[in-house]
Amino acid sequence: MRTATTVEASSGWPGTRDFVLEAEKLGLDECWVAEAWGSDAPSVLGYLAARTDKIRLGSGIMQLGVRTPVALAQAALTLAEMSGGRFALGLGPSGPQVIEGLHGVPFARPLTRMRETVQIIRSAFAGEKISFAGKAFQIPLPGESRPMRLSTTPNEDIPIYLATLSPRMLELTGELADGWLGTSFVPEGADAYFRHLDAGLAKAGRSRSDLVVCQGAEVAFASDEDELRPMVAGRKKELAFSLGGMGSASTNFYHDAYSRQGWAEVAAEVRERWQSGDRDGAAGLVTDEMVLATTLIGTEDMVRARLKVWRAAGVDTVRLYPAGDTLENRLAMLGRALELVTEVP
Repeated sequence: MRTATTVEASSGWPGTRDFVLEAEKLGLDECWVAEAWGSDAPSVLGYLAARTDKIRLGSGIMQLGVRTPVALAQAALTLAEMSGGRFALGLGPSGPQVIEGLHGVPFARPLTRMRETVQIIRSAFAGEKISFAGKAFQIPLPGESRPMRLSTTPNEDIPIYLATLSPRMLELTGELADGWLGTSFVPEGADAYFRHLDAGLAKAGRSRSDLVVCQGAEVAFASDEDELRPMVAGRKKELAFSLGGMGSASTNFYHDAYSRQGWAEVAAEVRERWQSGDRDGAAGLVTDEMVLATTLIGTEDMVRARLKVWRAAGVDTVRLYPAGDTLENRLAMLGRALELVTEVP
């Protein structure tokens, strides 16, 4: 398996910067930069492109609706040039709370917008004159304007990864993307994702080998069961937030993903408690099994075994989120995890 991490620069930038630079020295393969509702990704990626030499950089993710498809292509082409070809474009639909609540852009027809966005970006990457008439985008607009091509050097080698969770979006990912940036992943319930990815791959005449599966999880090591117990308990509120607080009251893709993987009843109860304001009660409903199934937390032997399960489930790249209160602790945690990944066949 390849190894990766995800960072963002909303706060504590010096520590984040140093973490990435030191992670490259440790041998980490990829670093994805998130936006969410904080810092933007291209600014951070441009900086890291100038400060790194080997690590692959990716937007993990830039959100549909915030930039036009051509603006996304411009950013990708620029970052690929600045990094010497070490850039991958990660895109995601986000959700109505961020897109509508923060950016004031309608969260309308995300499936159509994603398909058309990828098509327009690939046209721009190829150096073609951009002419597109779809349901979500029309380029150029009617009038005196004429199709244009970007003045940058074409680059069709930039991989496009999609961060998707819903069945139809997963199918689109299999059909169109070079990679899948997944989350909320339980290897034992991976069919909830892969049957839709495989349907899209089949539609396009492709196979699983044509799609890179990149999954992420927090990694932390405990010396024994006594040390592990509070670590698991501390993760429960974060998982409860994903189930109950991400998105809007009616639209939560993380909640839906966990539900499809076998936890529909507890996910519904957690969301109900969280939405009513009972955050501690929501966290109390999250089981130890849920935490251990969705993370790489445990003793070294436990994490080693889970990495093998992840690989067997079809994960090609594991995104590691090392726990730790200091930069030194996080790097030490990451270094131990990287060693274990090299042991996975």
